[in-house]
Amino acid sequence: MSTQRLLLLDTASLYFRAFFGVPDSMRAPDGMPVNAVRGLMDFISRLVTEYQPTHIACCWDDDWRPQWRVDLLPSYKSHRVIEERPGTAPDVEEVPDPLQLQVPFIRAVLDAVGIAVVGHPEMEADDVIGTLATDAGMPVDVVTGDRDLFQLVDDAAQVRVLYTARGVGKHDKVDDAWVMAKYGVHANQYADFATLRGDASDGLPGVKGVGEKTAATLLGRFGDLDGIVAAAADPNAEMGPAPRRNVLASADYLAVAPTVVAVRRDLDLGELDLSLPKTPRNPEAFAELDERLALSTSATRLIEALAAER
Repeated sequence: MSTQRLLLLDTASLYFRAFFGVPDSMRAPDGMPVNAVRGLMDFISRLVTEYQPTHIACCWDDDWRPQWRVDLLPSYKSHRVIEERPGTAPDVEEVPDPLQLQVPFIRAVLDAVGIAVVGHPEMEADDVIGTLATDAGMPVDVVTGDRDLFQLVDDAAQVRVLYTARGVGKHDKVDDAWVMAKYGVHANQYADFATLRGDASDGLPGVKGVGEKTAATLLGRFGDLDGIVAAAADPNAEMGPAPRRNVLASADYLAVAPTVVAVRRDLDLGELDLSLPKTPRNPEAFAELDERLALSTSATRLIEALAAER
């Protein structure tokens, strides 16, 4: 019997990469670009063929900028907002119109194939991934271009990240040793490391004067963020005057940022069937999409990848 393996896809990360990396000359008969649709399908085919998962989920941003994170840190992803919407509706993210047109078709293709699309109200795909990757009962590969998910890497639980920053075809296999070699911290320290260093792409200011090297040094000496904050407040602790001053000056930020940065691992996602489909679960719908969008070889590759013996 084959070993079980779960493949978790940070879907938006991948379809953005497909949109910007696959030529927009790929078009449906009506002229609509389908480069993101076909690119994502090709990515899935490649990953399924290479890693032979028995289970798979396309994790979805039901809310790409949850209000509860914004309430804690108003700068969170604020530079990516083009329209704020009151109430529980997600703010509108800056997304190119040709990509926005394709997102419903991406969802339709995944539904027709039978690959589970999993989201949660007022949560990001990262939080869904964190929940599914925790206590999964099998090895887990998380596919993303987002460094925030390095905090999920756990060698003992066989959770790793397939990091696509250099491309899906040139991805890095991120384990604890990779994180340590790259940043000088363990994977379970990465969330604290990111909080200290900051991340402009997410609107995290970080602690002024604390870059990657200083953040790694502090974590190596004091273990975690709580230990660093306690040491900064202790005049007898061996902490240099500049880091001490900077940590103390950022007390308000450090009181809320860890909750913003930490990926949720405890969502109630209900009963899910994450088994990898061998054939499209709705072949008629898939055939209609193939014809309407001219999915061509992307459809063929995906069908062949799913049907392969494991």
